[in-house]
Amino acid sequence: MHAPPPDSRGHVLLLHGLWMRGFVMTLLAHRLREAGYRVEPFDYLSVMAPLDRTLARLRGRMCAQAGAVHLVGHSLGGVLALKACAGRDELPPGRIVCLGSPLRGSAAANGLAEHGAGWLLGHSRDTLERGLPNWAGPREVGVVAGRQPYGLGQAVGQLAGDNDGTVTVAETRLAGIQDHCVIESSHIGLLFSAAAATATVQFLGDGRFGTEAAPAT
Repeated sequence: MHAPPPDSRGHVLLLHGLWMRGFVMTLLAHRLREAGYRVEPFDYLSVMAPLDRTLARLRGRMCAQAGAVHLVGHSLGGVLALKACAGRDELPPGRIVCLGSPLRGSAAANGLAEHGAGWLLGHSRDTLERGLPNWAGPREVGVVAGRQPYGLGQAVGQLAGDNDGTVTVAETRLAGIQDHCVIESSHIGLLFSAAAATATVQFLGDGRFGTEAAPAT
């Protein structure tokens, strides 16, 4: 079976997570390009840059593209994707996939604050601590969560229930999203997981996860 021609399925902007930069999305970008998407990272300063400025830049990048523009965000990047698109009907059409994103707030972030290290979160602190109340935006949102508990989040507090070492599965569930699945992956591992990439491609194309990604129970 031949791969689809490049750029045939629309444009994807990749949003990295806290303390990271765009290059960490390189393998995921390669897999999405193989699936026929035109892909580029959206690089931002997760700690130093004011959130409103980052969201305005993201909306501007989306509006600069022709046709559908999808967003794929890891961790904090997924939360920012939802915040950028909430109540914004003027943006181009597209879907959102969140990989291990604490959409309902992060116990690990709150743990850092309790240990006197909330300053490490910078301008992202309030967003990570509080999360979002629900999703009522115009875009379909799919969430991929991991349940291999290996990560820095364990060092700042107890993570209740299934988790990826940084974010709990419960923190990734948000009222109003289209679909949710759980795979065997750690938080950082979601960036490199073939199963996460497969689930992402499936949702961007169909608005649902395929059988390769185990549905959450």
